[in-house]
Formats: sequence, structure tokens, C-alpha cells
Amino acid sequence: MIWGKAAALAACSMAALVAVSAPAVMAKDVVVHAGRMIDGTGATAREKVSILIHDDRITAIQSGFVTPAGAEVIDLSAKTVLPGLIDTHDHITAGWHSGDPIRNAVTRSAYEDAIEATGFVRNTLLAGFTSVRDCGADTQVIVALKKSIDGAVIPGPRLWVAGTPLGPTGGHGDAVNGLRVEFADIPHISDNVIDSPEAARIAVRRLKREGADLIKIMPSGGVMSIGDDPKHQLMTDEEIKAVIDTAHSLGMKVAAHAHGKEAIDHTIALGVDSIEHGSYADAGSYKIFKQYGAYLVPTMLVGERVYQRAKE
Repeated sequence: MIWGKAAALAACSMAALVAVSAPAVMAKDVVVHAGRMIDGTGATAREKVSILIHDDRITAIQSGFVTPAGAEVIDLSAKTVLPGLIDTHDHITAGWHSGDPIRNAVTRSAYEDAIEATGFVRNTLLAGFTSVRDCGADTQVIVALKKSIDGAVIPGPRLWVAGTPLGPTGGHGDAVNGLRVEFADIPHISDNVIDSPEAARIAVRRLKREGADLIKIMPSGGVMSIGDDPKHQLMTDEEIKAVIDTAHSLGMKVAAHAHGKEAIDHTIALGVDSIEHGSYADAGSYKIFKQYGAYLVPTMLVGERVYQRAKE
């Protein structure tokens, strides 16, 4: 998970973050007495303010410590409060388990991931992140997690989820990479593999039906999978375009895992909404980003985590 830096941000109270930003429905009005408030706009921090909350929404910020009639008071008069943080690229169900990832892939189950993830989302919220865009996970697990948070069954940040990433045979998202060929016959193990525009359209529609909010594709190779080169474009332009057009027709955005320049440049020109990682982008690539209005999510902490994993 990509939330470790939150601990160094300030002496902020997580109780305030939960009260202001958690998705649970408020039963009554709440007022937070904040000794110091950083609003995230770059303005000078304000001292001794009251944050008024009604129906899970901030309605006003007043100077001094005021208490409206009937409001629940959260006393953070000796604390610093700031808005909830947003993680734009996470894999919140991934535990980064030590040991051989191939062995983990064939011994761990989605049930274990789901149970562990209830702790991950709680820890992420307590680290100050109240909104998370999850860019790849078992679709059933991540959708169930999102619904459980939305229904106040478990504490966690608001989630926007992609479900299982889509990519080609032998690409970064192919779960059979590194395994004996017989594993390709395991039911549903290759449901996310798309090797034609038609397969791409069907996969996008299925993910929408299963509860995904956005689509994640793997047009380039990765750095933590076997047999795929991160500098190569592994999906055809036609497959990429079919994903993007189908997703956009359903009101969904598309995020593209892309390291190599060719995959980055082609995928942007085909209409993708964001490039994740963008490792080998150059000045020419950045001009294309601007031309098409695509976003770069650089995921700097991923590189650090991969480095640490490689030393294990």
C-alpha cells in the first residue's frame, strides 16, 4: 500500500478526519473544535476554528470555538486538523507478502485477501487517506470491500475501483505468467486476458456489470511479472481503442499501466484518461499529455517498494 508518508504530515487527529470525511451517514450534527486548521489551499493555517458538519458534509468554518445546539462536539482544540488525503493509485488488497510471489499466487486465496484487506482499509483511513483510487485487484474482493465501507460495515476510505486489470496473453496482467501451462485451464484465471477488440469490449462490459468504477489496462509490460518487457507495447492499438471507446460509452474512465514510451504515446493518442507510472516518458510524451488532456500518475513510492522487494 502507498500511504506510509501520511504519518509525517502533521500532528493531525484521525478522529477529525473520520468525522469530516468518512462515508458513514451522520445521525446528527457535529462540530470539530480545531486548535489549528490547514485547509490544503496553501493559505496560512488558521488558529482556533470550529468546523460545522451536517449530514456528512462540512457546511461552515467559523472562528473561535462555537457549539450549535444539539451538535456533537469533537474536541481537537489542542490538535492540528487537515483535509483527508487522496491516494490516486493503490492496490489496497495487496499485502506485499514476503517470499516467492509465484508460490503465493497458487497458495493464497481471494478469501484471505478479503479478510486481510479489512485491516488494510482501516489502516489507510487512520493514516489520513479518506479517498482511494484502487487500480487493480480481484474484482469480487475489491467491490465487496467498497460496498462494505459504503454501508458502514467496516471503516475505510471512499473507494473508486478498477477490478481486475485487462491485458494481453503473456502481458503484465496475465496470471499464468511463470506457471506451468496447465494452470491456464484453471476456471476464470484468464478472464482478464484480452487478445482482440471484441474480447476487450466484452471484458469492459463485464467489469461494469460486476461493479467496477473505472477500467485499468496493461498496454506495456511491467516490472514485477515474468516474461514481459516494460519497454514494449504489448496491446495492439485496436485493442486499446476498443477498451477506451467501450468504457467511455459506459461513463467509465480508463487508466493505463504504461512504462515504455511507445505504449505511453500511443495510448494517450487513443484517448486514455490517465497513464500510471509513465517511467520512460520523455519531453515528446509530455507534449502529447498536454495535447490530449491526459493525466500522469507517477507512483513514485512504487519504485521504492519494488527496489525494497528486490533486495528481499
